[in-house]
Amino acid sequence: MKILRKIIEIDEGLCNGCGQCIVDCAESALEIVNGKATIVADKYCDGLGACIKGCPTGALTIVEREAEDFDEEAVEELVRHKKAQEPPQSTPCGCPSAQIQNFKSSGQTPCQQANQPTGQNSSVSALSHWPVQIRLVPPTAPFLHNADLLIAADCTPIAYAGFHQDLLQGRVVLMGCPKFDDGESYVQKFTEIFSQVPVKSATVAIMEVPCCQTMKHIVQKALINSGKAIDIDVITISTQGAILNREPL
Repeated sequence: MKILRKIIEIDEGLCNGCGQCIVDCAESALEIVNGKATIVADKYCDGLGACIKGCPTGALTIVEREAEDFDEEAVEELVRHKKAQEPPQSTPCGCPSAQIQNFKSSGQTPCQQANQPTGQNSSVSALSHWPVQIRLVPPTAPFLHNADLLIAADCTPIAYAGFHQDLLQGRVVLMGCPKFDDGESYVQKFTEIFSQVPVKSATVAIMEVPCCQTMKHIVQKALINSGKAIDIDVITISTQGAILNREPL
C-alpha cells in the first residue's frame, strides 16, 4: 500500500554513476542502471538519506511523495540474497581460481634484477600471489600479513603500461571494479582485512573516470570502520595511461 512519506529522489542529470550512494546505502536500495543510480524498489528505501552525504554532485535529495511503505523484512531478505550471491571463500578442494598461492621470487638478487636490460625486465611479472580478485581473497590469506597493499581498479593494468614495474613491484595486489561489483561487500572485506591483519600500507590505483572514484570511498569507509591508522595513497591514471595525480587518502 502506498503512503505519503519521505524517500530518496535522484536527479539523473546530475548523477555521474560513481556508485558512492550504493556503498553508503545499508539497505541495498540503490543500484546503477545504464550508468545512473536508481532505486531498486520504494519499499527498500527508508528515506533517512544516509546515501546523500557522499554524493559528489548533489544528485540525491529527500522528497515527500506517495510510495510503498518501508519494508524492513524485505530489506533483510534483499541483503541476504546479495550476500548469498557472493563467491564463497576458497577451500583446499575448491575451484583452482580461488586457491591460495604464494609465488616464489625469480631467484635473482636485487642487483641482478636492477642490471637486467630494460626490455627483459619489462617482461617479468611482479605478481607474488593468487588469487587477486577482492571477492576471492579471504582476510586470512597469508600474503596479506604485513603487506604493502595495492588496491587496483580492474582497468588500471590495461591503461598503465608500467603497472608491474612501477606499481605492483613489492606489493600485494587486490583487484576489482567499483562500478560493476558490490561496493558494500568490498567495504566489508577491507574492514575485515584492516581489522584482522597487520597491513603496513596501501596504495589505491584508480582510473580518472567518475565511477572509479568510488574505490577511494570504499577503502576510506573500511579504514574508518576498522579503527586502524594505515598510510594510504591514491594514484589516478588517465584513460591514455598517464599518472595524473598521487595524493594521500
